[in-house]
Amino acid sequence: MYLKSPGPFKRTRARLIVSATIAVVGASGCVQPERVEVLEREQRRIQSDNVNQQKEIDATRANLADTRANLQQVQGELSSLKELIDATRHQVGQQIDNTSRQGDQRVKDLEARLAKLAEGFKTQGEQLQLREDELKEAKGLQLPPETTEMGAAENETIRRDYEVAWRNLEKRDYRIAIARFKDFQKKHPKSTLAGNAQYWIGESHYALREFDQAVIEFDAVRTRYPEAAKVPAALLKQAYAFAELGEKTNARLLLQELLEKYAQTPEATQAKQKLKSLES
Repeated sequence: MYLKSPGPFKRTRARLIVSATIAVVGASGCVQPERVEVLEREQRRIQSDNVNQQKEIDATRANLADTRANLQQVQGELSSLKELIDATRHQVGQQIDNTSRQGDQRVKDLEARLAKLAEGFKTQGEQLQLREDELKEAKGLQLPPETTEMGAAENETIRRDYEVAWRNLEKRDYRIAIARFKDFQKKHPKSTLAGNAQYWIGESHYALREFDQAVIEFDAVRTRYPEAAKVPAALLKQAYAFAELGEKTNARLLLQELLEKYAQTPEATQAKQKLKSLES
């Protein structure tokens, strides 16, 4: 800690006093030389002290200037650091928000996919059940009673030809089954099983995912064999084929027709379920 130096006024006053003393002494003419030398030495000492004190003042001022500059630099660094912290906090907040929104969207997407898969499984289950019912029905098919146009030998031929086509369908040889059922229709156009054969032609194309052709073949069941027992099933599967093609309007129209004309059939129950899935 530095001693408080005398102000300019006090230093000047001290010099004036010494100078005045020397002047008075000199004017008197009777002062001893030793006394003058002492006074001059005292004046030099005071001047030296003044110089040293001025140096100390200048050094103190320089130190204060450096300290002030350092303080300003620290304040600038603190301000920059605060801005960086605020920016980082803002970025982290945005990242958290984005991550949260992305997570919510992913959950929604997964839920939508799960719902779609569940609906697909439900539809496939319905189709599988329908196929099983149709297989059970087909396996239990009885030949129509004899008519005046058919004799016993002709009925046996009909049974055999139908079973040949049916065995290929059971083995999932759908191409061969289509050809066999078409041969059956050509050979036995008046058989009551001709409508069934037409239906299984449509089913074979549906199993091959040839939905355009399946629509045509199912439609032929009701146009060519309007009294056939397979007409309700043909309407249902024709609607399914339209749905697979993305033509939901046509699918809904067929299902509504099925409900209106064949409300008491097992296919009507499946038609209701299918309509709900198409409307959701």
